[in-house]
Amino acid sequence: MTTPRVTPWQDGEPVEQALLEAIKARRPGANLIGIDRVLLKSFPLATGWNELLVRVRQAFSLNLEYRELIMLRVALLNKAEFEWNVHYPAYLEAGGTPEKANALQLADISSLFDETESLLISLTDQSTYDVVVEEGVIEGLKKRLGEKETVEAVATVAAYNMVSRFLVALAI
Repeated sequence: MTTPRVTPWQDGEPVEQALLEAIKARRPGANLIGIDRVLLKSFPLATGWNELLVRVRQAFSLNLEYRELIMLRVALLNKAEFEWNVHYPAYLEAGGTPEKANALQLADISSLFDETESLLISLTDQSTYDVVVEEGVIEGLKKRLGEKETVEAVATVAAYNMVSRFLVALAI
């Protein structure tokens, strides 16, 4: 584990109590993790970040297993080990398998994933690497998931690219 490039917020330092409680409410056992403590260096950032991630993690109708698959793939692509370690057990808990999680690390992943999962992986790869996503990927997702969940899939990719880039840049 690396040392963060900024000093994380420490217990006892000034904090808006409502914000601290809102962040803890998202965490198992109400325990802050490394990213939370770094985000608390900026209360406006921590507030907006927490609100966004609460929506992605808890309010989207897109199947949680699909969201966690996206999160793992983003973590892998962006070399965000911390993010991988947080979302690997969450993916398994949501119904994913160790074989599929491990397959995300392979060059040819098509054999284990169904068509929807393969499209979600393509979405994640294209959006993460190139920003531009092929029309066929979006159309395929719309056929399988509908427009609302396609929008949520794209938003999940975008949100977790934000997360991973923050984690990697600050060595969290």
